[in-house]
Amino acid sequence: MLDIESSTSILIEALPYIQKFRGQTFVIKYGGSAMEEPQLVESTLKDIVFLEAVGINPVLVHGGGKAISRRLQEKGIETKFINGLRVTDKPSVTIINEVLNQVINPEIVNRINSLGGHARSYQGNQVLRVKKREATDEKGNLINLGFVGEVISCDVFDLRMAISHEVVPVVSPIGTDKEGQPYNVNADTAAAEITMALNASRIIYLSDVQGILKDPNNPETLIPTVSEKDISDLTATGMLSGGMLPKVESALQVLKSGTEKVHMIDGRIPHALLLELFTDKGIGTEIVKGS
Repeated sequence: MLDIESSTSILIEALPYIQKFRGQTFVIKYGGSAMEEPQLVESTLKDIVFLEAVGINPVLVHGGGKAISRRLQEKGIETKFINGLRVTDKPSVTIINEVLNQVINPEIVNRINSLGGHARSYQGNQVLRVKKREATDEKGNLINLGFVGEVISCDVFDLRMAISHEVVPVVSPIGTDKEGQPYNVNADTAAAEITMALNASRIIYLSDVQGILKDPNNPETLIPTVSEKDISDLTATGMLSGGMLPKVESALQVLKSGTEKVHMIDGRIPHALLLELFTDKGIGTEIVKGS
């Protein structure tokens, strides 16, 4: 139990950040265990409601990887990843579309609203226009990822309208091509594209990693702040791989577009968003412009 002095100091520490961030738009990519464990879901969505209440405009772009993998397994469909991207055949994209748009997205919206917030559901195919994403192996040979989309444009008019009415847009990572075919879009990439289209001040990746580690096997090697050049060096040395690659690639892209800062934080920590944004030390890695 916190005493009065401790409680007061926490509020005073948060005050300048609340004043600085008021009126800004933050895109939050929500995924991993923070979407799976009931207590973490509760704390994360309470954080979203808190941000909205103090005048910050959160936009939530959610994943759903674990739920999708479970559903695919139930249907006897093998899950395969290449460079952090889920290979998606025709049956898979139908199931992914259903899980993201008909199950996960409305559940998040309903929970935010039940906590006293104001949220609205946006299926990604209302926002994301895509083409088939190409990939190559280490020898430069083309790899067929199936129905995995590369975002070519974002229609964020409705998202801006929601923000102007102090409503939290909750967006699924599904896009469509010019023929209306659904494509699975990596949620990190989708969040980055929406960040750039909205000219958001920050993007926050909430996942199952603490941030960027010098040694991926040692949590004590967390790097609190890295630059664009540091990211390039870490990638070149192979220290960043797998599911971290789409995150760092997206981070570099949004920084070049004008976004002020990128955060990578561990969603397994209760109230991770508030700890990262409203305390002096933070809890994860922030990626900043420059060298």
